[in-house]
Amino acid sequence: MLPLLVPIAALLAGIALLLLGTGLLNTLLALRGSLEGYADATLGLIGSAYFVGFLVGTVLAPPLIRRIGHVRAFALFAAAVAACVLLHALLVSAPVWIALRILTGTALVGLYTVIESWLNGQAPAARRGQIFAIYMAVNLGALALAQQLLRLGSPAGFELFAVAAIFVCLASMPVAATRQAPPELHTTPRLGLRALWQTAPIACAGALLSGLAMGAFWSLTAVYGGRIGLDENNVAMLMTLAILGGALLQWPVGRYSDAVDRRRALGVVAGAAAAAGLLWAVLGLFGAAALVGGFLFGAAAFAVYPIAVAHLIDHLHHQDILSGSAALLLLHGFGAAIGPLLAGTAMGWLGPAALPLHFTAMLGPLAAYALWQARHGSDDIVEEAAHFVPMLRTSPTVLEMMTPAESETPPGHG
Repeated sequence: MLPLLVPIAALLAGIALLLLGTGLLNTLLALRGSLEGYADATLGLIGSAYFVGFLVGTVLAPPLIRRIGHVRAFALFAAAVAACVLLHALLVSAPVWIALRILTGTALVGLYTVIESWLNGQAPAARRGQIFAIYMAVNLGALALAQQLLRLGSPAGFELFAVAAIFVCLASMPVAATRQAPPELHTTPRLGLRALWQTAPIACAGALLSGLAMGAFWSLTAVYGGRIGLDENNVAMLMTLAILGGALLQWPVGRYSDAVDRRRALGVVAGAAAAAGLLWAVLGLFGAAALVGGFLFGAAAFAVYPIAVAHLIDHLHHQDILSGSAALLLLHGFGAAIGPLLAGTAMGWLGPAALPLHFTAMLGPLAAYALWQARHGSDDIVEEAAHFVPMLRTSPTVLEMMTPAESETPPGHG
């Protein structure tokens, strides 16, 4: 394992530091916005703006990276994110924050693209799966740890914004110091959405509806925690437990997904996440008991999108896997951009319980549709069964790392 990690240690350190900063910022903004008296719908719109920036970044970032190179691009994007972090504290205004979140999302896609293309360039074909797994573990670990940085100060002050900006700036140092040669950045093709739906409608539904749910989760869970009376430390623990639940349970869920009809697995896991949303809404009436609901929801919900990706790969020829996965990622991104606005509006009407109920409303129909399809039609795998891969939504470039080489034979499922 050590020979595998040494060449990519600087890149992993860079992404860990980056996510410590941006993971802190995402929760911090929800808490600070609540203190400023922003309505839930406004906070949802601010959350949606971040994912809109992600969609913009997938278009704008790759050409810029090709033009100025990986190291310069990383420094440029990191400076932009750090400046946006500090401007949130200096210009406390909802319209300004919306604009800053769009800029932040755009720049973060650029940062992810630099790291992921570099990791992909360093990964031998036979070890790509291992490197991808390590990369996702670093992502989840850094995001979980970032929530605990809320204990360092008050959301009402400037200190936490400064801490977030410091981590983003520090992320540039290991990347700038690496001696690894930057790779060529490839263009990621995409299948048309119509062709994608005709190929695997369950995967499309899973990507869109999980995006609607998870976009709201990342944007509004801290708001929900504050609305039910949790203090900042318990809000941090709520976010940490939900992320850790997703990290710890993806392996057994993935094994289950590989062993049965993938549609049944998606239905069961989405149904578990929908049920966890209902339970979470009830537990939220008892204050800190909501932490249990968050953990259970994360344990199931974080696996929905990876199962959808695996189901799609089951139905694609090898040469179409990259383009199909990129299109599915885009569909997930559309959902993530809309979800916070819908959930924030519902919270304004119905109260904080509307957030976990939003999760149930998004994932419950997905569970029913997937189980209905599993019962009424065969699941014909095109070439060979895919293998479940735990993943978070980052940039399309990461798909090159998780796409199996033609010489590899992933484990099948029955």
